Amino acid sequence: MADIFTSKADELIIDQVLQYGFSSAKAPKYTVLRLALAKSLRISTEPNDSFDKNEEDGAEYTLAVLTGKTRDEDINGIRDFDDAICALLSTYHNEDLFSNLKRYKTLLQRHIRRGLYEIKTSWNRSHDFIVYLQEELFAGLDFGPSQQSSTAIEIILIDALKEIGVSAEIKNKIQGPRIDRYFLHLPNIQHFDQLKRGLEKLAFRLGLQQEGVFIHSTSEPKVVAMDIPRSRQNWKTINASQIPKWAEQEKGNERLTVWLGEDVLGKPFTFDLIDTPHLLIAGTTGSGKSICLHAILLSLLWTQSSENLQLALCDPKQVELAHYEHIPHLYGKGVVHLITDVMELLEQLVDEMERRNQLLREAGVSNLTEAIQQRKLQLPRIVVVVEELADLMMQSRELETPLVRLAQKARSTGIHLILATQRPDSVTFSGLLRTNIPSRIALRVQKNTESRIILDEMGAEQLLGSGDMLVKIPQVSTNAIRVHGAYISQDDIKLCLRNL
Repeated sequence: MADIFTSKADELIIDQVLQYGFSSAKAPKYTVLRLALAKSLRISTEPNDSFDKNEEDGAEYTLAVLTGKTRDEDINGIRDFDDAICALLSTYHNEDLFSNLKRYKTLLQRHIRRGLYEIKTSWNRSHDFIVYLQEELFAGLDFGPSQQSSTAIEIILIDALKEIGVSAEIKNKIQGPRIDRYFLHLPNIQHFDQLKRGLEKLAFRLGLQQEGVFIHSTSEPKVVAMDIPRSRQNWKTINASQIPKWAEQEKGNERLTVWLGEDVLGKPFTFDLIDTPHLLIAGTTGSGKSICLHAILLSLLWTQSSENLQLALCDPKQVELAHYEHIPHLYGKGVVHLITDVMELLEQLVDEMERRNQLLREAGVSNLTEAIQQRKLQLPRIVVVVEELADLMMQSRELETPLVRLAQKARSTGIHLILATQRPDSVTFSGLLRTNIPSRIALRVQKNTESRIILDEMGAEQLLGSGDMLVKIPQVSTNAIRVHGAYISQDDIKLCLRNL
């Protein structure tokens, strides 16, 4: 008799992991199921009952195969880990599952199926699966003292600086979620230029591969700040569980404040979408672009009612924004997918922009914020999200016309654009769009030319991936700010939507 059930979609991701992740389609499926369990246990919120349904076209597994229950010997790689897994789940859920077998099986199935779903949404076939597991299962864990002491690392850094011709003294060190910031005193100011020119060699000397070393000037004379990434197993995970707590302080605020995560020193990073007022977001596959979008959407949904905020969502891939299909905040017909529907939606928004401009003129105010403050108008702000702009632009270049019009004139009417893509090029982000949308978020990209398209400067090609980003918002700072995005799971999204 079966103990655990999976769905057809679960079995598909299991097969993909075996074929493309392990390059062995004949490997035992329980290997992937156990990894899915480990992935789920890394999430702080409990899996919900949506994973309880036993679907006819799925598969069935026994505890004997899955956890090795009652196996006295190692048979075909299966040992008896059942008591250990039961203990883990008992601790996680703070209940005694040894005395309730039915409950144990229910929770085990929920965790496994949630883990499979998380793998499906966060792993790409082109991404080395072993590296993916290292990033997902071990990042942020404390393994005790590292092989090299802090003093030893500092000695290596000073030696590396000398090799590129820079004499420096370490004055201080601050540890952030993913990087260590060293404050270096340069006795010879000529060495500052030498340091900037030698950053690539310095990264190579420190064994950072594609990950770069970033430097920043400070207010202290002859002192420069240097950001050096730690190994991934020593990263601190930034959990989305902070969003509801942060949102409690923001509720009732007419501003469209967004929480992305933390800066490199571990301080919360927020900005106001009204001041932005439009945003370009880009990053390669696996960089964390979609999760960044979810962070923005959850921030808005946690803090704003449907009377104050409407979301116009365009998702040509029909995957990333599917969770938001039934929220009360939707503008128009709902989440749109087809190019014809997207064009119709944007033209409708242009008409709404013109209507609002007329209302503002009649009220004798210059923008919606002023109208609301003077209680002359009460209109909801509209945030337009295009999840994959490149796909839509490939289908029709005519889409650029309403987007440019909105970018040029919609700010004062309370309509804001968020345009995202994983293919940042001059065709997707034309000169007209970039000119009218100065605020940008760049996640990791493959080439420095792509970084220039997004930020008008290099740097995004040296980011760490997994939500590491450079945020350039003129109203916040003249320089790009490095931010580590929060990890947002499907459960975090479901929790938010349940509370609407």
